[in-house]
Amino acid sequence: MKDNKKKSLHVKTGDRVIVTAGKDKGKIGNIKKAIPAESSVIVEGVNMVTKAQKPQPMMGIQGGLVKLEAPLDSSNVMVVCPACEKPTRIKHAVVDGKKVRVCKKCGEQLDV
Repeated sequence: MKDNKKKSLHVKTGDRVIVTAGKDKGKIGNIKKAIPAESSVIVEGVNMVTKAQKPQPMMGIQGGLVKLEAPLDSSNVMVVCPACEKPTRIKHAVVDGKKVRVCKKCGEQLDV
């Protein structure tokens, strides 16, 4: 049974994250795409897979083996704070009537 509720993630597109589990543990990259429905994210240069692609002459795409990023579960990544440069959990705070994400370690705002 599928759940049609809107899910939320602790990370956003463009966030700098570190992978905390799996074969790419310890790698750092920026989030290319967040997929809330599947609760997963695609991180640049992490979880690379090789895919065989058919040529599509009408679109100008050449066939062959293509390397691309596969989605990771969002629970396996942690935000890297831009201020203290450490992987951190996030908490939410209300600043000027807006809900913003804040670093748990140093208290710096993540949403600029």
